[in-house]
Amino acid sequence: MARRVVDVIVVGAGVVGRSVAFALASGRPGLRVVLSGRRGPGASEAAGAMLGALGEVTEASLSRRHGRLRVELALEAARRWPRWRSTVQETGAAGARPDGDGYGAGTFVLLNAVSSPLDERSFAAIVRAGREYGVAVKEVEPADVPAVRPLDNERPLRALHLPEEAFLDARRWLESLDGALDSLPNVTRTATAPLRSDGSGYVLSTRDGSVAAPTVVVAAGAWTSPLVEAVDPELTLLPVAAAEGTAVSVSAPAPLPAVLRTPNRAYACGLHAVPQADGSWYLGASAAPALVPGDNPQLGAVRFLLDAALGQLHHGLATARLRHLHFGNRPIGLDGHPLIGATGRPGLWVATGTHRDGLHASPLIAQELAREIIDGTPSPWLAPWRPDRAPISDWTAQEAIAEAAAHHQALAAEARMRPPLTGAWPQALADAYHRQLTDAYGLLPDGFVLPPELAPLAYEQAPALAETIHTYLQRRK
Repeated sequence: MARRVVDVIVVGAGVVGRSVAFALASGRPGLRVVLSGRRGPGASEAAGAMLGALGEVTEASLSRRHGRLRVELALEAARRWPRWRSTVQETGAAGARPDGDGYGAGTFVLLNAVSSPLDERSFAAIVRAGREYGVAVKEVEPADVPAVRPLDNERPLRALHLPEEAFLDARRWLESLDGALDSLPNVTRTATAPLRSDGSGYVLSTRDGSVAAPTVVVAAGAWTSPLVEAVDPELTLLPVAAAEGTAVSVSAPAPLPAVLRTPNRAYACGLHAVPQADGSWYLGASAAPALVPGDNPQLGAVRFLLDAALGQLHHGLATARLRHLHFGNRPIGLDGHPLIGATGRPGLWVATGTHRDGLHASPLIAQELAREIIDGTPSPWLAPWRPDRAPISDWTAQEAIAEAAAHHQALAAEARMRPPLTGAWPQALADAYHRQLTDAYGLLPDGFVLPPELAPLAYEQAPALAETIHTYLQRRK
């Protein structure tokens, strides 16, 4: 079979992989790039595409070093989006859709009646972050927030307006990237194919022959770990887990001019509604961490999402028509942070683990990674996230347990949990969560603190998680 030699292979056709391929090929027109797809429900096709830098800020993210680095990275990505979007659209203008990509600006953060102290702290943290970073954040009357028609006992008590937080339709944006890539003569696309090392470089074995390159970028989302392991079983790479997410697109019960969302809660980015290019509402999203990516959504996640949306956002959604059920696996490094940059193996780069930040951060990741690959210029934005780093631990085990327990309590509040009315039950519930998590964390190997957002893995998949952590720590010795 034919063998073709190119300069860079990019594995993973989600928003990060497509963006990296575009940045490489447009950054140096003579550079030959092959973009290979990957199987499975990825995060990009299911994303809500909130391009917000402050909407997900929490007290924890402002009080920990790497949390602040993530906030600052998000702010820088937000600054780059307008120019990046224009460049992509101009490159692929011939194939652009006349009705656009749904791009707009404006986000309302709602602190509603089915909240917990965790929500209040996040609400205050957003205000504080706006003040510290010079981003517009204004408290408004809940009655002035457009398109909100909740049940009375779930109504917003306070609201913030973030006028600069942008949004778009993720599926339309992927089409824009495809149009731009199709317009570049030095980009070739191929279906999913096995990747291996041939000693001097990397080989993609496609149906039409093999493609060889000295450089490969693995941007395969939640499927990254087994793919890299197949290339080099001895490479020490932080394991990548999945965070399953479920969302729906529905016919609009009312015009939606801006994003509506609650603060970050229950390990997720809060309940949110995002305007779509066709006028529909995107409602998201659930979050369920897993060591192995899932194939389909769980019914419980769909039920919880719809119940929350009808109660907290607009009860007119009860008669809305379902247009699409979205499901995807968000990639997250096992220490809670992304993996971006060069590995210890020459020519092998990784861009994954972005969790909920992938689409929003994609311009920055693509531009900085392309610059490093093409010019060898180290990026200060990517330096903290090296894929072969020691695990980041901004938490002690007890701090992580306490934060995870607070998220569990927030989930119970949002689900309107009503235990027997005894004076002891609220504290008894909190104590039960704390004991459960303490026992689960106690089963994990020493030397690794699981971040709070992955805490359910500690009791739902404890044996497999312990083995994954143990193997990773042994390789680091």
